[in-house]
Amino acid sequence: MAQTATQLGFVGLGHMGGNMAARYLAAGFPVSGEARTREHAQHLIDEGMSWRETPREVAEAVEVVLTSIPDDAALEDVAAGADGILAGLEAGKIWVDLSTVSPRASRRVAERVRERGAVMLDAPVSGSVPQVQSGTLTIMVGGDEEAYRRVEPILRELGTPARVGENGQGLGLKLAINVSRAVQILSFSQGLLLAERDGIDPQLAVEVMTDAPIGSAMLKARAPLVLDLPDEAWFDVSLMHKDIRLALEAGDELDVPLPTARAAEAVLTKAGELGLEHRDIAALFQVLARTTAQGRSSEERTKQ
Repeated sequence: MAQTATQLGFVGLGHMGGNMAARYLAAGFPVSGEARTREHAQHLIDEGMSWRETPREVAEAVEVVLTSIPDDAALEDVAAGADGILAGLEAGKIWVDLSTVSPRASRRVAERVRERGAVMLDAPVSGSVPQVQSGTLTIMVGGDEEAYRRVEPILRELGTPARVGENGQGLGLKLAINVSRAVQILSFSQGLLLAERDGIDPQLAVEVMTDAPIGSAMLKARAPLVLDLPDEAWFDVSLMHKDIRLALEAGDELDVPLPTARAAEAVLTKAGELGLEHRDIAALFQVLARTTAQGRSSEERTKQ
């Protein structure tokens, strides 16, 4: 591997970030990392990761910092302050943010990075933990072209990167993708529920529907989870809900109507009300099933 000498640092070692760091370690990259607690990262330390106490220490120790965090507030938290990433950056270093946050927040941080002589790229990913583990993520990158060329071989360890424009535009494209992702899951779920309520075996319906022209690669991978939710979410409801809200905000700013995204947002809100916010987004089928079951029960009580 041509880039194994590049020192990498990870801030954010959750489901996605932790698996990314593990993949880089397995490929021979020197990796430093920081998490909320050392215990949370112990399995990566055991695999060879160098532990750092703060995001600043990570940035000071490496050439390329990678972050995978949940939202705008977390981005600001790891960036700012005496122990933040910004304090550890210097000229020539690159910060690659693999998170899905708002384009507006990312651009603000990128400007502060430039003030320190470093470069920030937004590089949100499309895919879940299985795609991280197999190195098949799709990575949309926004930012400086020269910095992108430097990190492109590194990102290829995770999947297929493409520079799509300037700072924030990688995130804009990621939000566009996740609108489609949420809507596809919702549409598939409502179709499956319709078939099941008509007496068709749901497992058979899943097989036929995913073999039909609607069976995208994403649906083929996730459809089995609809009827058998995993204990550990690949991509949970709360994160998708956050992304859809960001997309709706962007739509309002750019004067783009997003009617199907608004429909998905309503069902994701209901999922949270039902306590499913930390289950995989395949739980949207359960939301529809439980909601309609409640409605039918109410109708039956009214008739009585």
